[in-house]
Amino acid sequence: MERHGPQGFNDQLHPEWVEAYIALGSNVGNREKQLQDALQLLDQHPAIEVTRVSAIYETDPVGYTDQPAFLNMAAALRTTLEPLQLLHVMLEMEKLLGRTRDIRWGPRTIDLDMLLYEGVALEGEELMLPHPRMMERSFVLVPLYDVMQDGHVLQDEVRAIAQQALLDRGEGIALWNTINWQGASAHSGS
Repeated sequence: MERHGPQGFNDQLHPEWVEAYIALGSNVGNREKQLQDALQLLDQHPAIEVTRVSAIYETDPVGYTDQPAFLNMAAALRTTLEPLQLLHVMLEMEKLLGRTRDIRWGPRTIDLDMLLYEGVALEGEELMLPHPRMMERSFVLVPLYDVMQDGHVLQDEVRAIAQQALLDRGEGIALWNTINWQGASAHSGS
């Protein structure tokens, strides 16, 4: 199947499509719907295609613990946006979905974090890639492993940590549900 990017051009004309991995989390309101709404917003953007989504996992809060449990998941994206452009799009989507930033690590309708961006290591004030704390967080690594491309340079390390977290229920992580994602992208050509 041939994939199409923005304006219907095929991939051979737009070689700048790259893969990025993001984490999604919610612990306010209808948590599962918030995750699904975020995925839809991402996939409707003309320069983003959601290609794979993880299962949804429920986890205990980390950092600020006096709040409800989170639902967390990860998604693999194809995008033509540069890392900072993608970050700004994700921040705007958080605002659209009612995200406020009152308490560090506090309750939120939606949280979108960029974890990895193909071939990019970045250490800036606004964005660090790979995400600086992702290897310490089961709630990130378990869903990330679900969507990680075979052969990814971090796959073995992520798998080992994710499998151990599921065994010992690190951060209270437990499978919550799955989303039947069919890549319903308006620009995916399917």
